Amino acid sequence: MISSELVRSKLQSILPHVQKPGRYTGGELNQVVKDWSTISTKLALVFPDIYDIGMSNLGLTILYDQINQRQDVLAERAYAPWLDMELMMRRENLPMYSLETMHPLASFDILGFSLPYETLYTNVLNILDLAAVPLYSSQRSLQHPLVIAGGNATFNPEPMHAFIDAFAIGEGEEIIHEVIDQYQKWKTLHASRSELLSMLSKIDGIYIPSLYQPIYHSDYKVANIQKIDEDAPLPIVKRIVGKLPPSPTRLLVPMIDIVHNRIPVEIMRGCTRGCRFCHAGMINRPIRQRSVDEIIQTIELALKNTGYEEVGLLSLSSSDYAHILDLIDAINSRFSENRLNVSLPSLRIDTFSVELMNSLKTVRRGGFTLAPEAASEKMRKIINKPVENEQLLETVRAIFSRGWPTIKLYFMIGHPSETIEDVKEIVELCKAVLAVGQSVIGKRAQVNAGVSTFIPKAHTPFQWVACDTFEQITAKQDLLKLELRGKGLKLSWNAPEETMLEAWLSRGDRRMADVIYEAWKNGAKFDAWGEQFHYQIWQDAFKTVGIDPSFYTHRERPIDEVFPWDHISIAVRKKYLIQDYLRSQQGIVWSDCREKCHGCGILPTFADLRRDNPGDIWCCPEVKNPKYSKTTCTPVQTNLSTSLS
Repeated sequence: MISSELVRSKLQSILPHVQKPGRYTGGELNQVVKDWSTISTKLALVFPDIYDIGMSNLGLTILYDQINQRQDVLAERAYAPWLDMELMMRRENLPMYSLETMHPLASFDILGFSLPYETLYTNVLNILDLAAVPLYSSQRSLQHPLVIAGGNATFNPEPMHAFIDAFAIGEGEEIIHEVIDQYQKWKTLHASRSELLSMLSKIDGIYIPSLYQPIYHSDYKVANIQKIDEDAPLPIVKRIVGKLPPSPTRLLVPMIDIVHNRIPVEIMRGCTRGCRFCHAGMINRPIRQRSVDEIIQTIELALKNTGYEEVGLLSLSSSDYAHILDLIDAINSRFSENRLNVSLPSLRIDTFSVELMNSLKTVRRGGFTLAPEAASEKMRKIINKPVENEQLLETVRAIFSRGWPTIKLYFMIGHPSETIEDVKEIVELCKAVLAVGQSVIGKRAQVNAGVSTFIPKAHTPFQWVACDTFEQITAKQDLLKLELRGKGLKLSWNAPEETMLEAWLSRGDRRMADVIYEAWKNGAKFDAWGEQFHYQIWQDAFKTVGIDPSFYTHRERPIDEVFPWDHISIAVRKKYLIQDYLRSQQGIVWSDCREKCHGCGILPTFADLRRDNPGDIWCCPEVKNPKYSKTTCTPVQTNLSTSLS
């Protein structure tokens, strides 16, 4: 195997010929470099996209900090090389290596891939190939690293089942240590690789694909998931940390400009809004939040350790953080002389959010982002996003009047039961928002509409519905392109081809692994990058494998269909998802979980964790939120047989 010294030598001749060589050198402020020869277990954290994006990934940042606090383990990093660097690496026989010590990835004990979205799948294969690690789990021996993966995209792990040894389902802060502990125990036993996988399967939240086998009907729908190893758990329930661990404060300071060059502080995890299309809102339940004192202390330490001038207060719904006003007051008081810029993403559509942003005295007056998701009252009831246009227009008036010249509005097309008339209402609403802006600040007013296409994701109430067809998406986008133009209006959208790919990958079964391999073999990589995405490669891959891609996208699922991901549990009852899906068809809105518990199932699952980890953690009214009266977490009953008849 090539040595780290030879890697360094080859890099000296390669780096002058590639874009942004700082992506590939390491050496950042606060990187952790341990003595390779004295550490027993070596783990590489791999983000399968370029450095510029991967360095902003909070999950990888947390694990890097967590693992390197151990004395018996080292964690180093690797990111996908861009096209020019990959070309040079293959030409010079330079394997994928870590940034901290330049050791080849194949010399690590464990490779941990972060998979926040599905369009990274071909990059995983490309990195394994560059690292000279067999792509298929079944082809790896004792000489190869253990390949694990975690992240939002792994809640349907089946499309990548052939390439990953073990999936970490759910939150990784605790599970990664248990994986390391079991790996170290296995090393002392001098046992087989299959024994390692069996040992890992005993960890709550670990899914070993090789221990399970799906059984298919003649039409390729899943009949059931069978265990090959009788001791393997079924279902595999996601891991939940009872109390959020401390935020990293000794953050890596990148060598080049990256997507988010700031201090990331997760103030709250989870969401109670219940948007039916939202994958993140379902899989990240329940809510847990940090105290104001902890957040302030984190910012103080991170400023000293990094020199950053911006902090992002992160969560799925930042203005729902129970102590948000106290937090903003504390930030203004403590950091008034630091000229600290604070970003507060994911805000509700109300004037309260505007007041919050206005109270951040150092915030830059650029664009203010709101996400109505749909423009018609009918569609908002279907998706459970109860926002009235009058409320939205009142909010944007407050935004324009406080100095923001640009409003960014995010919408989705393709929601269930959507018609072309509903799409026209997006046009009318955008024009109404622009009119409000022009009445307040004149011609400086700008409305930027970002319109994505809905994909029914696993583990959501909409997992039973079909995607729009290519033709339907195109027709809706053509209408928007025609109508949303002119001074003060700007439209952005994603190509229908990109929607199709994400839908295939996110809704696929095990047969998709052959499609992914075939596409990668024929040049697919960086599929999340529009200019690098080649739709025809994927079409050809489906044809070669013999699968009709519309099987995954354009058919509505019956309620009793077994999904490829049904053996993965997010601790939210499937019956609850069914009930919410049926209510969507009737246009029935469910209230925020903090106002009334709807019995999704997460609270009983979380009860023991709350008892073991007292603190600022809650989910619904009975859990530490004095603003709301107490209630009991009991499932709401639905007569499914009547509803389905």
